[in-house]
Amino acid sequence: RRMSFGTATKACKNAWIAAASQRRRETIGNAAGTKPTKHFVRMHPARVAMGRRECAVGAVAQQINDAPASVSEAFERCKAEGKVAFVPFLCAGDPDLETTKEAIKILDRAGATVIELGVPYSDPLADGPTIQAAATRALSKGCPMESVLNMLAEVSPHIKAPIVMFTYFNPIMAMGCENFCKRAVEAGAKGLLVPDLPMEETQLIRPDATAAGLQMVLLATPVTPLERMKKIAELTEGFMYLVSVTGVTGARVSIADNVGTLVKTIKEASNKPVAVGFGISTPEHVKKVVSWGADGVIVGSALVRTLGEAPSPEEGLAAMQALTEDLVSAL
Repeated sequence: RRMSFGTATKACKNAWIAAASQRRRETIGNAAGTKPTKHFVRMHPARVAMGRRECAVGAVAQQINDAPASVSEAFERCKAEGKVAFVPFLCAGDPDLETTKEAIKILDRAGATVIELGVPYSDPLADGPTIQAAATRALSKGCPMESVLNMLAEVSPHIKAPIVMFTYFNPIMAMGCENFCKRAVEAGAKGLLVPDLPMEETQLIRPDATAAGLQMVLLATPVTPLERMKKIAELTEGFMYLVSVTGVTGARVSIADNVGTLVKTIKEASNKPVAVGFGISTPEHVKKVVSWGADGVIVGSALVRTLGEAPSPEEGLAAMQALTEDLVSAL
């Protein structure tokens, strides 16, 4: 899967030359009034197909070679291109892990800058009814951390957007901090967000995350004191996640205008990118966040509901893609 573009191109060229040589020999034989002998066999269709597959794999390899090496780099590229980052959230395993895998690919193709992958947990204190229900559905079918990491390892070689693991601390402790961070990076994760760890307690996992190469994303809220918010901005990696409401996740009719002032305050105090999430569900919400000067827009519950509550996985994927395209078009 990691064949270089040049190697794949060479394989295709060789296949084409072999086929062309066969055609030339047949032409010469026909001109001389003879037919190709049984001793000469046409190039086997399987080899032709293999050459075509190698070309396709080479093109994918070239795309993946262009992928950002970190969450920070993804935001830097976005800024350099004059764009606002789109950061979608999915709950792994809802409705199943195969559908999650396809959903990640769709989000990546649709223009996701970074993708948050939520690990289902039985007591998600930061999540509202939509994501709680998604986690319950995933857990009821059996979706432990191990399965989520295995799925991520399968899909990550085929996408460009860096993955940020969104997980509560208990599943990490169950694996062991060092083991979890190592496994997450091996599976292709680039970042980590642990919503139930306050800033001071991130030291429980930060050394292991840093050693493994995981960037730790921290949260701030509208009621976070200014000095504490500045400290969070200093310690966060990749971007700062600014919660737009005083409450849990969930799609809302409107988002508070005072968050715009917070975005401005944070950007004046820090050069870290600021992405706004919680409650953003429509193109109008996206436009408002962009008008505040935010570096990124995070959308979770609206996508989770569209995918997980559809009559079938296929319908859910199609509806999620349509919603994603609408949201991206508003950036």
